[in-house]
Amino acid sequence: MHLMNITLQEGGAITDAVYGNFCGTKSQDIVCSGGTSIRLLQTQSPSETGGVLKQLQTIHSQQVFGVVRSLMPFRLTGGTKDYLVVGTDSGKITVLEYMVDLSRWEVRHSETFGKTGCRRITPGQYLATDPKGRAIMVGAVEKQKLVYIMNRDASNRLTISSPLEAHRSHAIHFDMVGVDVGFENPIFAILEVDYSEHDDGSLDASEAVKSLVYYELDLGLNHVTRRWSEPVMRSANKLIAVPGGTDGPGGVLVCSEGWIVYKNERHPEVPCRIPHRARPVNTNVDVRSEVLIVASATHKQRDLFFIIVQSELGDLYKVTLTYTNDEVSAVKVKFFDTLPPAVALCITKTGYLFAASEASKHYLLQFQSIGDNDSTAEAHSFQEYVPSFSLRRLTNLALVESLDSLAPITQLLVDDLANEHTPQMYALCGQGNRSTLRVLRHGLSITEVASSPLPHIAKAVWCLKARHDDAVHKYIVVSFEDNTLVLEVGESVEEVTNTGLTKEVGSLLVGLLADDSIVQIHRQGFNHVRQYHGVMQFKAPGKKVIEKCSANARQVVLSMAGGTLIYFELNAAGELAEVGRTETLGEISSLDIGPVPEGRQRFPFLAVGSYDGNVRILNLDPNNLFADQTLLALPGSHPHSLCFAQLQHEPHADALGGHALFLSIGMENGVFQQSRIDPLTAKVLDTRTRFLGVKPVKLVRVQVQGKQAILGLSSRGWLSYFYGARRQLTPLSCEPLSYASAFLSEQCSEGVVAVAQDELKILTLDALGQVFNQQLLPLKYTPRQAIVHNVTRRLLVLEADHNTLTADENASVGFETATFPLTDDDDDEENHLLNYRPPVPEGAGHWASCLRVIDPVTCETVLCHDFDPNERAMCMSTCVFHDRGGETFLIVGSIVSMKLHTGTKVTQAGQLRVYRLVEGTSMVLVHTTELDGIPYAMCEFQGRLLVSVGKILRIYDLGKKKMLRKCENRNFPSTLVKLTTAGARIYASDNHHSFHFVRYRADDNQLVIFADDFVPRCISASTLVDYDTMAGGDKFGNVFVARLPSEVSDEVENPTGNRMLWDAHLLNGAPNKVEQVCQFYVGETITSMVRTRLVPVGKEAIVYTTVMGRIGALIPFSSRVDVDFATHLEMYMRQEAPPLCGRDHLSFRSYFIPVKDVADGDLCDQFGMLSAEKQLKIAHDMDQTPMEVLKKLEDIRNGLL
Repeated sequence: MHLMNITLQEGGAITDAVYGNFCGTKSQDIVCSGGTSIRLLQTQSPSETGGVLKQLQTIHSQQVFGVVRSLMPFRLTGGTKDYLVVGTDSGKITVLEYMVDLSRWEVRHSETFGKTGCRRITPGQYLATDPKGRAIMVGAVEKQKLVYIMNRDASNRLTISSPLEAHRSHAIHFDMVGVDVGFENPIFAILEVDYSEHDDGSLDASEAVKSLVYYELDLGLNHVTRRWSEPVMRSANKLIAVPGGTDGPGGVLVCSEGWIVYKNERHPEVPCRIPHRARPVNTNVDVRSEVLIVASATHKQRDLFFIIVQSELGDLYKVTLTYTNDEVSAVKVKFFDTLPPAVALCITKTGYLFAASEASKHYLLQFQSIGDNDSTAEAHSFQEYVPSFSLRRLTNLALVESLDSLAPITQLLVDDLANEHTPQMYALCGQGNRSTLRVLRHGLSITEVASSPLPHIAKAVWCLKARHDDAVHKYIVVSFEDNTLVLEVGESVEEVTNTGLTKEVGSLLVGLLADDSIVQIHRQGFNHVRQYHGVMQFKAPGKKVIEKCSANARQVVLSMAGGTLIYFELNAAGELAEVGRTETLGEISSLDIGPVPEGRQRFPFLAVGSYDGNVRILNLDPNNLFADQTLLALPGSHPHSLCFAQLQHEPHADALGGHALFLSIGMENGVFQQSRIDPLTAKVLDTRTRFLGVKPVKLVRVQVQGKQAILGLSSRGWLSYFYGARRQLTPLSCEPLSYASAFLSEQCSEGVVAVAQDELKILTLDALGQVFNQQLLPLKYTPRQAIVHNVTRRLLVLEADHNTLTADENASVGFETATFPLTDDDDDEENHLLNYRPPVPEGAGHWASCLRVIDPVTCETVLCHDFDPNERAMCMSTCVFHDRGGETFLIVGSIVSMKLHTGTKVTQAGQLRVYRLVEGTSMVLVHTTELDGIPYAMCEFQGRLLVSVGKILRIYDLGKKKMLRKCENRNFPSTLVKLTTAGARIYASDNHHSFHFVRYRADDNQLVIFADDFVPRCISASTLVDYDTMAGGDKFGNVFVARLPSEVSDEVENPTGNRMLWDAHLLNGAPNKVEQVCQFYVGETITSMVRTRLVPVGKEAIVYTTVMGRIGALIPFSSRVDVDFATHLEMYMRQEAPPLCGRDHLSFRSYFIPVKDVADGDLCDQFGMLSAEKQLKIAHDMDQTPMEVLKKLEDIRNGLL
């Protein structure tokens, strides 16, 4: 078995984010790390975007094939642009510069300092830069710290020194920042604990002292010294540098539980409490009041600075200092606003705040004020009491935009529950009260801006400008069978009759010419409406009628029955003059003439499709009119529509900006073909085909992000556009459209006007680059498991949260779960995802759980059943017991007051609850059975219930008053976390020891382990591939496939088999071992895995999800040729395009176990981002052209979706 790993949707989680000017002096850029990738975002005000683009744009995204541990921007003194320093697991410090003209990061320095991997004493976990850009410190979790001096040479190129060591043995580091000291010797502040006296046990670990330490880099002597140290609170977790030099007093703020303390060398400490959330005095529920600071951002102007910090509950505080010269007299901490807890905050110079959330969406907000006139709680230094504040809606901030993220995904189900004939993906996402069920469908999400009924079923629609150089469209022209409707776009859309267009005929085409006149083509001829010269009419010769036509700003082409073709051009007098005609082309099925290129008199080619299945490209040069340039034969169908367009096909900014001339062909049988055409000779250079639907394909030119794109309309709409590094062809998630036209207005900068039956719609295309569009259903707690109820076909979702109060307890401490930060008329989904984080109870073991029944057709909650307070629902399954007449029962395994990290000696007892689901709308408890352990997983098995109770595998049957034990096996080495069955076999996923293959012997009533894995794996997800094969993912980020040898499988199934087969033990385990078929390291914890088809005619694949929100797939290769192609391309890519941050690709994909028989599709996809020379070199070595390589990669991806 050979597989290819591809990413269907990038993980949206952000582990770190930094702000800087990476693209140039004025740019406002944010760089985010997504675990193994780096994303460059750019914020722009509405005036800069012209209202066309979003205010938060993803400029560039790249996989680095390494774990990004830390990010930090720095700028050399006097520089105009920021560099990015990246700490990864490559054992190197990497300095990157973003090249705007090449649209990519370039490595300026990559200096090796240690071993690869995220090790305890290998630097890279922490980065700190001197505010003046003179030095960088890179630190490990323990002991090692290295300082690099940054400078520039005579050619103004960045230089980096050899590393200077600042190691200290027995020191654990908690945070690291560069202290602002102006142009004195750079100083770095570090929070560290010295455990040298506690390591040998002479002193208790609880007595260890945490210290704030200053390390000084002496630029004259070129070495680092430990300059100053002072003890801090044991709960200190974060350092924030205070602006110094001419901007402020310098020093650092030390954040600890409930306190923010200003500290500096030779300066007394200035402490300040953090304000609390207000709560009633009469409550009997204890909640934690002291909070930790988890994120911060500093805003600095010439005359002021302030620091925004965020607590673990999500509350934002504004921190200001009262100081004279370098003497700080007071620290003030004032409540500012509340957001979801973030991993990083960034404040831009243009007044935006970017919050990278721990889970779900990330937010871009705009400052409405800086809170000076706010009368809310404010704490001062040396204040005796702690002020408290009440939660409120967003006041000082306003939401501008959000960046979507599925992270974390806890489970994925793929099934057609909504009866759409195409499977939907049901993803359980998020954490706590911001959790959601997302229904994912393949396609671009469409926003319907307006919809209006039409008097009849419309045939076509066009949008016209008043003048050619206008920015917006003025008219919408709708054509019916025998009349034409003209609508004027203003503050409202109204019918007009003074345009000169004939209303009494059905139009075939209406277009604006270069001299601002309008041409209206109908079956009897055309009307040329000129502004000051009236209407010129052309009648079709004889009794012929016009069947097909095409026009641009200067040319018009008409075709009639029998193959007559007449060609007109706009002359200097503003008239449409006939240039030529021909009658030798046979019956014509479609025509197209492309837009006139800028600075040219005419478009040089005419595409003519005929019913014999051919497309001819004819020359329109007056000296060689209608000469055949190219002939394309279309087997099996004839062209229904043709479309010439200048489309971007590669990211390289050459003279044409990566654009080329394409001819798109929509065929009668629903196939879409796109061919790249040589602009001089009209030769076909490259062709791609894709089946779009069962209806003939109509093609329309539209605009996407300021670039040309093609809309293909069949039984479903599709958009062909350029995004990332390649052309995309994605379906639209909307009802079938019969015709469409690009539409530009002041309110709708890049829209589409479309007709669907007797409705006129104005649509906008959102979330470009997203493979799936989403439908959201808010949940109360973190979703843990989802199953489908086989009888009602409804979705059952189990939710549970730790350290969570019930709704009644939350209300008693003054926290209302219904208070949203946005106004009531805002989007409900946005309201839910901006939800406040509830208070955290004191002590351990506070659980809240519920079971939700969801109707997948309407995506609404039918029933939400809350379990008892402090009960943790663990797992569930439906079961049809063999002696109960086919009735389906629901069994839920739970535990009351569950304690985490109790050690092995403490036994916790769970229970099984059996429910009847009555008509899918109510749950009736049948009985409850006490257990002697925790139920971790369960499933139906041969009319009984199979349950893993800790390390025990049991079979239960349904009794009248409780569940009855029928059979068990206690010989498992660790907890079983998932159970899968097929026939008499059980596949048990072990928490530490991979898979166990178990067979139930009905004659002896025994569960026998007959095979297991010799590789210890912490399984977090698994799925059955076939009777002998399991695919799994572990919590360290590996995906693998394990198979039972065929001879063992035959022996086990043989009823006369030798009993020794069951009893002999190998390597302290089962008598047989499974084989490792495939192995691959993804880099993120695998949370769910399913073997499925994503579209009815697509390939079967193993689809997996990760904790970072990524959806990936392992696609099987069907031929040896494909395997050779992928492995060779991967090999050449490793040589020609090594990973950005210096990690070796092969060793990264073999992080824990050597990669085996899995090709890396993400690496192969970077082929399109290489320079043309490198593409040519790799393709030549593979005996192919670059276009063939790209086409092959596209075909592999299209086979799945």
